[in-house]
Amino acid sequence: MSHVPRKRFGQHFLVDQHYIQRIVEAIRPERHQRIVEIGPGLAAITAPLLARLDHLHVVEIDRDIVAHLQSSYAPGKLTIHAVDALQFDFGQLGHELRIVGNLPYNISSPLLFYLAEFSEHITDMTFMLQKEVVDRMVAAPGGGDYGRLSVMLQSRFVLERLFEVPPDAFRPPPKVYSAMVRLWPLPAEATRPSDPRQFAQVVAAAFSQRRKTLRNTLRGLVTEENLVALGIDAGLRAENLSVTDFIRIADGLTVRTASSLAPASKMEPAE
Repeated sequence: MSHVPRKRFGQHFLVDQHYIQRIVEAIRPERHQRIVEIGPGLAAITAPLLARLDHLHVVEIDRDIVAHLQSSYAPGKLTIHAVDALQFDFGQLGHELRIVGNLPYNISSPLLFYLAEFSEHITDMTFMLQKEVVDRMVAAPGGGDYGRLSVMLQSRFVLERLFEVPPDAFRPPPKVYSAMVRLWPLPAEATRPSDPRQFAQVVAAAFSQRRKTLRNTLRGLVTEENLVALGIDAGLRAENLSVTDFIRIADGLTVRTASSLAPASKMEPAE
């Protein structure tokens, strides 16, 4: 297929057979598994996946690529969801999903946040992303790469960096290195925020001004006294807190909010 990569879709097509093989081997597809590929592009990974699977789902927004896939593969073998991945309901495909893909650089972070909402449906995810995004995903507290993306994903997934992919493995070559990363949902016994929306609000506020301390960034959400009661130094910056620390702050806020909304005990009429 002759296709001009579209900049608005962030298209960089993988063409190096060495890395194609490494990616497929990293995914380790098994014939019966329900695998969903985001952004199949020119089918560099799609074709070898189909050779190992009974059926494959793909999510693709580019109409020309959709038409090419429709003419190349039987519907019984390949289901094509011609839609923006950011608007696709992955939950409709059931559970035990294995999601893979070379994610577009221009929407990678929003897409990762979006996919996290379907964690209960997912067995694992294996993605190729811009290297600096993977650095942020797997970062530990205390470094410059550790931020909102790190905390939000690590609160739901175990992450593993796999290997890097150089620019010359793509057409057109991007200006940056890429890297493969795998994500598994946390085990059932892992600590999770009791209110995911409250947790997301706390994390976003804490990292909204990285150079400022929690005393300033969380003002309006929690008081310094609240943080001290949780054993957290209000003079720290967000990058110094662990995922568990953020969960404690959010859960403490949820409990205080619930307490403030609880109905007051009914007073007895005065005699």
